[in-house]
Amino acid sequence: MYVYVNGAIVEKDQAMVSAFDHGYMYGIGLFETFRVDNGHPFLLDDHFQRLKASLKEVGIEWSMSKEEVLAVLHKLLDANQLRDAYVRWNVSAGIHDLGLYSGGYTEPTTIVYMKPLPKGMLLKKDAVVLQMNRNSPEGSFRFKSHHFLNNVLAKRELGEATNVEGVFLTEAGFVAEGIVSNVFWVKDGIVYTPDINTGILDGVTRNFVLALLHKKAIPYQIGYYSKDELLNADEAFVTNSIQEIVTLQSINGHSYKGSSLAAKLKRDFDFYKREQLWSRSEVMEEDYE
Repeated sequence: MYVYVNGAIVEKDQAMVSAFDHGYMYGIGLFETFRVDNGHPFLLDDHFQRLKASLKEVGIEWSMSKEEVLAVLHKLLDANQLRDAYVRWNVSAGIHDLGLYSGGYTEPTTIVYMKPLPKGMLLKKDAVVLQMNRNSPEGSFRFKSHHFLNNVLAKRELGEATNVEGVFLTEAGFVAEGIVSNVFWVKDGIVYTPDINTGILDGVTRNFVLALLHKKAIPYQIGYYSKDELLNADEAFVTNSIQEIVTLQSINGHSYKGSSLAAKLKRDFDFYKREQLWSRSEVMEEDYE
């Protein structure tokens, strides 16, 4: 595997970060995970809009043009001999003295990881409600940050099974999100998904699904929901930027009736990947053409 580190493409064994990088010392760092399909980074603009907004919130001064980002991706694709890839774009605070720092970070560390997309990704999984609650966000909203211990501990609770997703509840008992996914379900023709004010990540794929539902005039509601509302759904699915749409066959042993909407949305994903979209706004703009 070849990795991008601060301007250089290096083999993974040569990819190093300083022991004084505050991304390592204090978890001050953010990342985006996205797909490249046939050389095109799907919904790239949405991912980098979120990344830049989050970096501003945590005081990391970082900027790259879209052209610079694409140049890095193309060099990594060539180095790794890939056309389809799993990408993690990582920006951490950079080097600073030992001790908490309240100023801005002006020399961040940028690392881009790339590997082949997983083979045989599952289109269906089972789910369980986790005993561990979703922790509260680090700031005014949930960052996609290096603060991942809550997710790691939840994964340890779940175990090594790859065909099962764990679903967090908030401390107040509301449905939150999966360990690495956002959660949707359908009841009587209406789609439901938790509000971001429950403390969940405002997922890029989550927002793309909401744009598709709007375009298709499929009714949906965003709010605060109990575990029983999820368990009593007709259909449920989870989303993330690598697996996209994954049908939930069951949760806590309760089987769902079907997966018709998830299957339709998956076909939409396949279509728009061929169209090589940069942002969900391109789907929303179609309503006005």
